[in-house]
Amino acid sequence: MSANAVELAPSTADFKSLEEKILRTIELLKAARQAKAVAERDATRLREQLNERENEFESMRQELVALRREREEVKSRVEKMLGQIESLAMEEE
Repeated sequence: MSANAVELAPSTADFKSLEEKILRTIELLKAARQAKAVAERDATRLREQLNERENEFESMRQELVALRREREEVKSRVEKMLGQIESLAMEEE
């Protein structure tokens, strides 16, 4: 029986190998968790930057609309003044 007991007991080398695999697995898990944390921080930062850009874009779009409206108003006023000048010139002739 003692021969069977010796055969069933894991060797010290087998135990050491298993211990090393477990330690490597733990290190890989730690590295994966760190990488996940970094990726989550990056994603959060990128979302914040995207929101800022969207706000800037909306602000610029509103400014562009206002400038176009102002340009049309100025154009209309200039055309009106040119018409008045033309009317005065016609009256003088």
